[in-house]
Amino acid sequence: MNTEQLGAHEVLELHEVLTCAINSINQFHIYETLVTDESLLEILHHQLNFMINEYNQLIQLTQKPETMTEGKSTYKVFSEFVPRYGLDNPMQVYPKPSIQNMTDQDLAQGMLSIHKSSAVVKMTASLEISNKNLRDTIIQSAKNCSDQAYELFEYMNRRGFYQVPTLVNQNDLLAKYIEAPNEDQLRNGFQ
Repeated sequence: MNTEQLGAHEVLELHEVLTCAINSINQFHIYETLVTDESLLEILHHQLNFMINEYNQLIQLTQKPETMTEGKSTYKVFSEFVPRYGLDNPMQVYPKPSIQNMTDQDLAQGMLSIHKSSAVVKMTASLEISNKNLRDTIIQSAKNCSDQAYELFEYMNRRGFYQVPTLVNQNDLLAKYIEAPNEDQLRNGFQ
């Protein structure tokens, strides 16, 4: 890809994605100095290394397109995790008065928020990119953020940091939706 062949809007969107990636990596480096839980630190290191590699691949794609292969980086979460639903004496949360008061729960929540925000920035950018290879790379990067966020959700859910509330009548609410009729059903008087 010759970056001169990109539209102005694509360059600006790519600028936003790259800036977001740099900020995310920098924030993870800050969190790295504060995490105390070994499991969370392992997740952080794995995700940070992946984020750096993904950023470098995006730079390669924009600067040296001949070095970019068809395969995009794919973040893999290997787990048989089943989330726990419902609230079980949820902890109170509040802004901490100083960095010394931050807990692993706060840091995991911050990491999760980074991935959620990054996914939105990347998916939004992908909608404005005409170059197919660049677009596909950005879409995969947004999915990677989603998968990294889920890995953090899993960590937090197991420890009771991220509880999933349920609604009393949620089955009633969702049961009112049915499949749309197909053409044959419509011709036969679908009710």
